[in-house]
Amino acid sequence: MMTTVLDTASLPPAERTAAWEETTALALVTTRFTFPEPERFGARIRAMELGAAQVSAIEYASLVSYRSPRLIRQSDPELYQLGLITSGRQNMNQAGRSASLRPGEIVLYDSSRPFEASIGASPEGAGSLLLQFPRHLMPLPDKVVAPLCGTALKGTAGIGHVFRQTLSTLAGPEAELTDGDRSRLGATVVDLAAAVIARHAEQTSALPPRSRMEALYHEVLAFIARNLRDPDLTPAAVAEAHCISTRSLHRMFQAHGSTVSDVIRRERMSRCRRDLADPLLRSTPVSVIGARWGCPRPADFTRAFRNATGMTPTAYRAAAQRRS
Repeated sequence: MMTTVLDTASLPPAERTAAWEETTALALVTTRFTFPEPERFGARIRAMELGAAQVSAIEYASLVSYRSPRLIRQSDPELYQLGLITSGRQNMNQAGRSASLRPGEIVLYDSSRPFEASIGASPEGAGSLLLQFPRHLMPLPDKVVAPLCGTALKGTAGIGHVFRQTLSTLAGPEAELTDGDRSRLGATVVDLAAAVIARHAEQTSALPPRSRMEALYHEVLAFIARNLRDPDLTPAAVAEAHCISTRSLHRMFQAHGSTVSDVIRRERMSRCRRDLADPLLRSTPVSVIGARWGCPRPADFTRAFRNATGMTPTAYRAAAQRRS
């Protein structure tokens, strides 16, 4: 779960901008700020370490942030940072490139290069999810990464959507992780970030095989989640959608200790359990819920559900209603 490292709501207004500057220098990178409305400034930072990487959820009011060559000479942690815009309009300038960013877009920047970022004045403020990690962990060469610094990367489709969903899940309230989980997820998120960059640079072949396979695995998981309602969702259909052989698909899942069919079945049963326990759906027939999640034959649905939970769908719904 994320830890709150700053919430200016608990501070007197006169102390909030100084607290923001001090905290961002420690938790992010050292920058200089100007505040168009310092008396109205407010911000919140929550952060989680993922091994050598870190993901932060940041909310802030209007400001302008500068990282100058002088600051870089004084202190440079040599980080890549990818910011997923979650609310508000934000602007980024780095290496002669400018981006006006909207919610859902991703911006890449480099602590070793000067930049200027700004958040315009609005009653709602702005927010972002920020992934940062040491430059040496990036599996792509700088000649691939550098041209995309200061540009907007799409986070609404393909691997960009997978990266966006992963950061959002990590920032959510249910992200209870062990130290081992966080370390493994850090490596995974860096691979996803590299895949987003490689895709936009049209340099996917520059990714090491391990990074390519990890990114593809998460793309496949996202594809399965989007298509659970399709009763024809099979390993062969998944492989065809990703232009790989069924054998390669099975090997990829075996490397993660599972099978494609097991994942499809587990995710379908998870959605069915959720709907069966929903009081708003108590009048919806059990067979309809099964068919909604890709199990159109009632007998097959009942058998699969009993195998997954030890109960029939009807008994599971009744137990859930008693608990509620």
